[in-house]
Amino acid sequence: MEVRLAKTAGFCFGVKRAIHMVYEAIGDKNVYTYGPIIHNEQVVADLEKKGVRVLHSLEELDDLAGGIVVIRSHGIPKAEYDAILAKGFKIIDATCPFVKKIHEVVWEQGKAGRDIVIIGDPSHPEVEAIKGWCITPVKVIESIDEAYNFNTPKEKKLCIISQTTFNYNKFKELVEIISKKGYDISCLNTICNATEERQAEVREIAALVDAMIVIGGKHSSNTQKLYEISKKECKDTYYIQTLVDLDLSKLESISNVGITAGASTPNKIIEEVHKACQK
Repeated sequence: MEVRLAKTAGFCFGVKRAIHMVYEAIGDKNVYTYGPIIHNEQVVADLEKKGVRVLHSLEELDDLAGGIVVIRSHGIPKAEYDAILAKGFKIIDATCPFVKKIHEVVWEQGKAGRDIVIIGDPSHPEVEAIKGWCITPVKVIESIDEAYNFNTPKEKKLCIISQTTFNYNKFKELVEIISKKGYDISCLNTICNATEERQAEVREIAALVDAMIVIGGKHSSNTQKLYEISKKECKDTYYIQTLVDLDLSKLESISNVGITAGASTPNKIIEEVHKACQK
């Protein structure tokens, strides 16, 4: 079997940075992450073994006697950031710099009087965090129907930005629909370069192979996008978290297979899947 492994598979810059920052903090007393540091269960479990506890709400801080709170790569709303400081905790901000830049953009665009339109998944923590830095009305749009149905007074000025891991082609499509409505729009493509490269590569490989394996956490938005793109090019696309999830018997009659992985997938997991397919 010929195996094609995507060059862009695995940790992106923002994820590597966040993981490094939280591991560097281990050894200090009382280290917490505000939400899972990244969308990967294996990494989160390893950190928990080393004493790093995941917090899911501000209320949990009330029962703790201080310590370090590491902000996850997805970022958090400004009000929550300020509340953590007010409760006396030290913050290590591991927000991805590309996400942090979006926070600055929506804040400045809000001060300029523009309402914010976020192209992305409204339930994703990155989008929830971005909303928390908006000081003017904000709308999240994920689908074509939502774009067509979007309506606001014509005198409103808009700033359109994107979740960093959103599908690039879909982003362009949704922006085009909104743009035709005649609003005064400032549009910034805030999909990170690593995401665009990863999506372009999976599209290319999936079109050349008989089966495709996409590795990543089940809650990982960027991995889900890779799966969707791959599925359009290769119907036999499998979404797994680890090698345990892969039924190798389904690949026995396959002559060539492609492998890619989301931005939160450790190299160890990718290597295990790669070696198994080669055997």
